[in-house]
Amino acid sequence: MEKTSTDTLPLTMISSEEQETVCIFGTGDFGRSLGLKMIQCGYSIVFGSRNPRMSSLLPSGAEVLGYGEAAQKSDIIIMAIHREHYELLPALTEVLRGKILIDVSNNLKMHQYPESNAEYLAQLVPGAHVVKAFNTISAWALQSGALDASRQVFVCGNDSKAKQRVMDIVRTLGLTPLDQGSLTAASEIENYPLQLFPMWKLPFYLSAFLCGFFFVYCVIRDVIYPYVYEKKDSTFRMAVSIPNRVFPIAALMLLSLVYLPGVIAAVLQLYRGTKYRRFPGWLDRWMLCRKQLGLLALGFAFLHVIYTLLIPIRYYVRWRLENRTISQAISKKENPFSTTSAWLSDSYLSLGILGFFFFVLLGITSLPSVSNTVNWREFRFVQSKLGYLTLILCTAHTLIYGGKKFLNPSTLRWYLPSAYVLALIIPCTVLVAKFILILPCVDKTLTRIRQGWERNSKSSKSALNGKTDI
Repeated sequence: MEKTSTDTLPLTMISSEEQETVCIFGTGDFGRSLGLKMIQCGYSIVFGSRNPRMSSLLPSGAEVLGYGEAAQKSDIIIMAIHREHYELLPALTEVLRGKILIDVSNNLKMHQYPESNAEYLAQLVPGAHVVKAFNTISAWALQSGALDASRQVFVCGNDSKAKQRVMDIVRTLGLTPLDQGSLTAASEIENYPLQLFPMWKLPFYLSAFLCGFFFVYCVIRDVIYPYVYEKKDSTFRMAVSIPNRVFPIAALMLLSLVYLPGVIAAVLQLYRGTKYRRFPGWLDRWMLCRKQLGLLALGFAFLHVIYTLLIPIRYYVRWRLENRTISQAISKKENPFSTTSAWLSDSYLSLGILGFFFFVLLGITSLPSVSNTVNWREFRFVQSKLGYLTLILCTAHTLIYGGKKFLNPSTLRWYLPSAYVLALIIPCTVLVAKFILILPCVDKTLTRIRQGWERNSKSSKSALNGKTDI
């Protein structure tokens, strides 16, 4: 077949007679940005406005008319106006009948109205096909080509044909449409842009609590206690020494909290003897934010590494080293070399380096651009098997750091043990529980439950008795 002259031309070069016309109600920032983007992608745009006059702010090539006249130019109308201005629409009911109305509006706060803006629009113009779309894309993202912003556009509507046409427009603009079903999903879609880090709230609050608690705990032990009993001013420790204890503790505890809900879920399934009962709501929310907990743990581990690298240049460390050297020179004595201490020191450093390496590997694998390139088995191997290996290495790193002083009564201050002793409670609990769960006798039962076997079901009892129903 011989190609026509337009087959080799980009969409923006097709003649205006072949361009699809789209009407946009509203000439605000979003309406202008969306209109410019659509013109660049080959659409013919007509704006509907209360004051139909051309402005230098509007994209070149667009037409500006009154609402009624503009609506007659196209069967697809983008409602780039606020809900408060929808009162003009009932007067255009006959003009809008049978047309596709794309609602792009958002509210100032979540659940501001009893119904979603899209559902309200459908009530005002019952003869039109209302589709919710584009409300998660900003005017800035449209102007920048969505290269530095989310490309996902949530789409919902009751008419499948109208929804498909809108999704085709989304794809033409270089964005990714996500079908969210009927118009009842519009309320959730409208709340989405108003959420501020919804999956990060619990991890942030938990991290703040851990850092605050252990900082105060370390200040009591390392600053207040020496001042009370020795009149020694150790407040300088709050700048580097104490943060360098708090950050690794937070990293280790947050990492262990990533795997603790999986252990709890396994125990619940073993106790119930089925996988067909919902977990408690708090456990569901906990499991959904495990990725965020892990990334925050990685951030604290990074801070620990940076603070540790600064130790040799600290004034206090240099002062102690110089005094010790001078004292040894005067007394003509030197500390004997201890192979045991060397082994502990090198093992402590080696475990820390390996633990941090696998920590970084876990963080990289959790990135969407990386996780999308591996299959489910590979992703699970890294996040589960290597994740537990990371937890083991970091826990061992902390244990060796304590060494012989781990449970030594001389380390107690006001009957308070060292902070890293408290930090080991949750990680050790998780590792011991995981070790029990992977024992063959326990793992076999858990695997059967996750494959659909139920302890108290009739079919399971029949299978155990060697009977099957015919």
